[in-house]
Amino acid sequence: MITLNNVSARIVGRLLIDQATVALPAGIKAGLVGKNGAGKSTLFKIITGDMEAETGSVSIPKNARIGQVAQEAPGTEEPLLEIVLKADKEREALLAEAETATDPHRIADIHMRLADIQAHSAESRAASILAGLGFDAAAQLRPASSFSGGWRMRVALAAVLFSEPDLLLLDEPTNYLDLEGTLWLEDYISKYPHTVIIISHDRDLLNTAVNAIIHLDQQKLTFYRGSYDQFERQRAEANELQAKAKVKNDAARKHLQSFIDRFKAKASKARQAQSRVKALERMGTVSAVIEDHVQGFKFPDPEKEAASPIIALESGSVGYTPGKPILQHLSLRIDTDDRIALLGSNGNGKSTFAKLISGRLPATGGSVQVAPGLKIGFFAQHQLDDLIPEHDAVEHVRQRMPGATEGKVRARVAQMGLATAKMSTPAKDLSGGEKARLLMGLAAFEAPNLLILDEPTNHLDIDSRNALIQALNEYTGAVILISHDRHLIEATADRLWLVKDGTVSNYDGDLEDYRSTIVQSSRGKGGKDKGNGADDNRSKAEQRKANADKRATFAPLKKKINDVESLTAKLHKQIQTLDKELEDQDLYEKFPAKAAAKVKERAEVVAKLNKAEEHWMELSSEYEEAMAG
Repeated sequence: MITLNNVSARIVGRLLIDQATVALPAGIKAGLVGKNGAGKSTLFKIITGDMEAETGSVSIPKNARIGQVAQEAPGTEEPLLEIVLKADKEREALLAEAETATDPHRIADIHMRLADIQAHSAESRAASILAGLGFDAAAQLRPASSFSGGWRMRVALAAVLFSEPDLLLLDEPTNYLDLEGTLWLEDYISKYPHTVIIISHDRDLLNTAVNAIIHLDQQKLTFYRGSYDQFERQRAEANELQAKAKVKNDAARKHLQSFIDRFKAKASKARQAQSRVKALERMGTVSAVIEDHVQGFKFPDPEKEAASPIIALESGSVGYTPGKPILQHLSLRIDTDDRIALLGSNGNGKSTFAKLISGRLPATGGSVQVAPGLKIGFFAQHQLDDLIPEHDAVEHVRQRMPGATEGKVRARVAQMGLATAKMSTPAKDLSGGEKARLLMGLAAFEAPNLLILDEPTNHLDIDSRNALIQALNEYTGAVILISHDRHLIEATADRLWLVKDGTVSNYDGDLEDYRSTIVQSSRGKGGKDKGNGADDNRSKAEQRKANADKRATFAPLKKKINDVESLTAKLHKQIQTLDKELEDQDLYEKFPAKAAAKVKERAEVVAKLNKAEEHWMELSSEYEEAMAG
């Protein structure tokens, strides 16, 4: 079990985490979510020991190995496969010692340990991970220095996955993956045998790969069982109950205070008034639900509708070197109301196709017909560097609105989703998400008929991604989308085009079909050892018997867990019953003492529930560790 107890942390004097406590059972796969800037990455640094907490403590099992993606991607002349293999430090050390060891007993121990850690299959496992992240057999033998920074970060991710630490910490791993790599990672994490904490704003990843959510909000940590969708429902229900409880509490307090104010000066009522004062003190207050406001997006609709098709390609081809097309045989059309998502691994030509459609790259063959007066807006992550560092958002927009009043310029900036406080902040000091908002607003500034977005979500949190989805669905022009965010694609696109094998074609299935294809394909790569069939069957039977024996041995512990689960269910029902009773407004007016007692009783039941849930987590952790041992 991993426990954070009363942890507090500050960055440059700003309190990010305030006496936060959470306990994670062994083997949990948890998504760490919260607003950008809430302190999620700071929390990782505290867990790894790279930063000391202001208060509190972090408890991690002794000798547990912690792994996270290296901040600097490898850029050496070593082949990718060799870099990943070297990430398993124990295997490397054992192999090196085996070369020089002379003691027969030590040699035997070394080879026994190598067998225990499956060193014989290390190369195939490393190759399989690299293949899942987009590196074919030939690429795996190339030096890391021959790849760009984004691809090297994939190698760093492959290395930490291969090392298989007891606690795997991943901070926005999909930011440098394409959709195909993201789908593979979802499948890999869901089957990972140890504890995982992953910071991500990718809703589908949080629904598919994890079984718990840690929410960092208002400087506190709250643990939820289940996927992100389940967390959202639980949180919404909790917020609704809290809002109702506050209304009831405020009404009850107002009623008691009114009685005190009216009768505290009358001798005949003094005792009753004093009793009400004590009841008011015991009742306490219920905090208001605090919801952070999320700035929206607004893409201006086309001023004039272009004639369909807005773009038509006939036997088109495109590339960067004469005679060497990246894409060819392009016969496609884009209509005024199309919402198209481009599928295909990075390196297959999605961005090249987007540049062709936007007019940034000329066709090298065939024909490209563009509707008269067509306006195209284009957004890509690399354009973030095109912003003028010293200019703020207002100055960037003013350049495009010469003669406009200050009010109109600022109103236009507001449509981009930038808060008033950020309008005068130099671009170099804006966060990644704020820069993305500004750049998307500039891309759509001229009210385009076609909006092309290449990985628009990399710096956006989940709420901002939802705001982007709403804006795209309200926008009346055509959209072409390149994204690794499956939720964004499913919510905004109605056509899928596959960029593969040097061309672009319509994909007839849906994203679930595509996901199944990618996962099955990646499982077939990497050359895992097949082994002997009879031996495999025998070992599986032995493993089943061993598991059955374990379950029998720890059956009493399992019964304790079931008993605690029954208790928590009973306590939940008690709270629901009390909540229904406390909804009766007459209770506060006619029987204020009874109302106060009910409020106190509910608080006591909630305390029992919290204690029971903590006990359940301890027992579950003990059981999981016992079954894994």
